[in-house]
Amino acid sequence: MKNFKNKVAAITGAGSGIGQQLAVLLAKQGCHLSLSDVNAQGLQKTVELLKDSNVRVTTQIVDVADREAVKAWAEETVRNHGSVNLIFNNAGVALASTVEGANYDELEWIVGINFWGVVYGTKEFLPYLKKSGDGHIVNISSLFGLTAQPTQSAYNATKFAVRGFTESLRQELDLQKCGVSALCVHPGGIRTNIANAAKVNQSLKSLGMHPEKSVSSFNKLLRIPPEEAARQILDAVLKDKRRLLIGNDAKFLDALQRVMPAKYQYITGLLTGMNKKPRNQIV
Repeated sequence: MKNFKNKVAAITGAGSGIGQQLAVLLAKQGCHLSLSDVNAQGLQKTVELLKDSNVRVTTQIVDVADREAVKAWAEETVRNHGSVNLIFNNAGVALASTVEGANYDELEWIVGINFWGVVYGTKEFLPYLKKSGDGHIVNISSLFGLTAQPTQSAYNATKFAVRGFTESLRQELDLQKCGVSALCVHPGGIRTNIANAAKVNQSLKSLGMHPEKSVSSFNKLLRIPPEEAARQILDAVLKDKRRLLIGNDAKFLDALQRVMPAKYQYITGLLTGMNKKPRNQIV
């Protein structure tokens, strides 16, 4: 894909953050848009940001954890636009909990959105992308799809899954030479609402952490503007990259994990103040 002019892009989680900024930047480059989110107000705000653009914009309220809803949205996108070239599986949620403290409803909720939402978006749009002859799938993993962190077991699991799913997908598409490519994105601390919208349970107290303060502390780490993340993602699509790390935090932890694939766990625990073992006990 050499440019986005007169292409059609579908974006999940388009009501805020990276999804919203992807829509704004794509519209400036002449790309028509099919936008979805579960938040009607956020989606409307994105539409208002696009009111002066010279592209066709359609919207749909979609819960990406609902396979039939994603299927219907993909079909509607093609009916409204005639074709579709890109799907950005961007919608995501977070859960802060210990493994022991997470209940099954919470686990099913985060897996449904973060992993199955990516699977549904990929599979329902892929046949249409192939028909376009010039398609791209962009799946948003995370910094936490590269390294595991305490209190993030469920989020880690979903984002590691997105990484494996997308890397396998990319290899299959390469072998098929079907005109469709795929990119896995690992953002670091992007300034979005994900921390404020996260589910946080009281199990964090068993680790000496304050559930409410943990959200505030995490928000302080979100420093990269979403528009910068969106710019880097679109640049990576045009360069047909396989993987994109956004932010120095993502690049640092990726390098740390490569150098110390086991001991990085001790270091991240130390940085969160939870690992009190002396160094001579590292195993």
